[in-house]
Amino acid sequence: MKILTCPLNGPRNISEFVYGGQVKRMPDTATASDREWAAYVFYEETNIGVVLEWWLHSPSSYWFIAERHNATDEIIRTFPADELFTQRVDFSSPEAPL
Repeated sequence: MKILTCPLNGPRNISEFVYGGQVKRMPDTATASDREWAAYVFYEETNIGVVLEWWLHSPSSYWFIAERHNATDEIIRTFPADELFTQRVDFSSPEAPL
């Protein structure tokens, strides 16, 4: 049984989690082309190494970030998203942060 540690709920069986994709920089909402949005939404980097990923603990609907080595599948750490994201994205603003 594989265990993933949720920062809110502690260690849980991996079956309780849903992968949400890699954490990556969002394109500028005011100037991004359709191609840039498609790349942001549908494509991921496939380089071997440590990546940041979104994970959802389904029973509690809690989103968090996992730092994972994608070749060995080793989870280095998990942490709340607010450690990385310090402000909300305002989509009505011409500048959108990470």
